Amino acid sequence: MQKLLQLKTSLFADQGQSSQLSDAFVEAWQASRPGSEVTIRDFAAEAVPHLDGAGFQAFLSKPGERTDQQQAKVAYSDALIAELQAADVLVIGLPMYNLGVPSMLKAWMDHVARAGITFRYTANGPEGLLANKKVYVFATRGGRYAGTSFDTQTDFVRNFLGFIGITEVEFVYAEGLNMGAESKAAGLAIAHAELSRIAS
Repeated sequence: MQKLLQLKTSLFADQGQSSQLSDAFVEAWQASRPGSEVTIRDFAAEAVPHLDGAGFQAFLSKPGERTDQQQAKVAYSDALIAELQAADVLVIGLPMYNLGVPSMLKAWMDHVARAGITFRYTANGPEGLLANKKVYVFATRGGRYAGTSFDTQTDFVRNFLGFIGITEVEFVYAEGLNMGAESKAAGLAIAHAELSRIAS
């Protein structure tokens, strides 16, 4: 049985274009894989807290020396990591906000990047500890940025996932969504055609 973890990072929950595209992909993916299991983490429904100094210090503390507050912070991080570790496939709905990724996606990254758990340092540099996972990223943009210097998302997300050991990453772009009705329709049509292809 395959397991899929879906991250909805849009501020607008199910109304976001990235959420709708990732939902369509997950539905098609499940239809072709009876018995598969899907876990959804919707950042609009349950906000991911940004990592602060107290949280980072909790990660560094030895288990037997943690305060109750520190243990709660570690337990939250552990839960996010367990979801990711269990998944065979990760699906990320990725809107572009002010030329970057949603801040709560960065917060999620800060909680799942844990030395000794999802990566480790070696004499040759960091080594990711998560492998054999496939990632599909549904990136929605108001303008057209793919392949330009304004696309700060693609390399950032790909590099972060590689840092924790996940190297099979595929992006589907829906661009020009705020450039008029015709541009929006064309951008979504391209994305839907691509998601139908990869879902099967």
